[in-house]
Order: sequence, then C-alpha cells, then structure tokens
Amino acid sequence: MKLLYLLRHAKSSWSDPDLRDLDRPLAPRGRRATAALAGHLRRADIQPALVLCSPARRTIETFERIASAFDTEVTLLVDDELYGSSAEELMHRLRDLPETLSSVMVIGHNPVLQTLAVLLAGGGEPSALERLRAKLPTGALATLAIPDDSWRAIEPGRARLVGFVTPKELA
Repeated sequence: MKLLYLLRHAKSSWSDPDLRDLDRPLAPRGRRATAALAGHLRRADIQPALVLCSPARRTIETFERIASAFDTEVTLLVDDELYGSSAEELMHRLRDLPETLSSVMVIGHNPVLQTLAVLLAGGGEPSALERLRAKLPTGALATLAIPDDSWRAIEPGRARLVGFVTPKELA
C-alpha cells in the first residue's frame, strides 16, 4: 500500500501587504505549528520517500521546519505546477510518480489539497472524514492509503483516510 501525506502549509503572515503571494513567509503561529507537527511526525514515524512542495515561501519554510523529524534525508522536489494547480491536475501528477516510492508528502495550498483529499477518500474513520470535509486548516496533515500498491491506482473514492491531524490537536 502506498501512503500519501497531504500537508497544508502552516499559517502564513500577511504583515507586509506589498509582498507577492508567493513570497509570504510563515507567521509566528505557523512556526509554532510546525514545531508541533514535527513532533507528531517523529512520534508517528512518518518518513516520506519524497516531498513534493509548492514553490511558495510558506510551503518551503514549512518543509524546512519539519525536515528534522525525518530519520533520513528526504528528497525534496519543488514543483512549480503545485502552485495554482487544480485537484484533478495534482491527481494526474501523483499518478506519474515512480512506483518505487512507498510514500509521498505534498506540501501545498487550499482549496486544492482539501478538494483532493475529499475526492480521493472513499473510506476512513467517519468523524475524521467529516472533519476533513468541513475544513483543512493551515498546518493540517491528511494521510491517505492508496490501494493496489500503485500510484496509478489513484482514483476518486478509492483511497482510505487513515490519519488526520490539525495543529490545534497537537498543541
């Protein structure tokens, strides 16, 4: 079984209205959330084989602040197409992943990540599914199990939501 981790970047700063959206950094609240998330990743032994990351500063900073939770060096691929892509485009991108990868983390943005998670999740713990459908807050992590041990098997309704945590729960 393949594992797909969908991580929405941590809370970003809006303190400088002159910054382009791509250049917005993490806010202090976002930095605190990444520390809690890194602790969760360590405790849960989440070790993605690859991290696909949007080129936005806040997504890269999110990765940098959680990377210490990984036991080995994780391959980071900053993918320009993750900024502004649709859920369907991201689903197609994931289908092209090498089958040798057992797990992949995507660090990106809403509404795309929530839409994709809800689209893929055909099962899972009912209250977690309901919470995911309602909101994917900044810094939240949804973990989906992909059937048939194949990235090509990514289809709407075929994955199982096996984990869902938010920074508020980890604080």
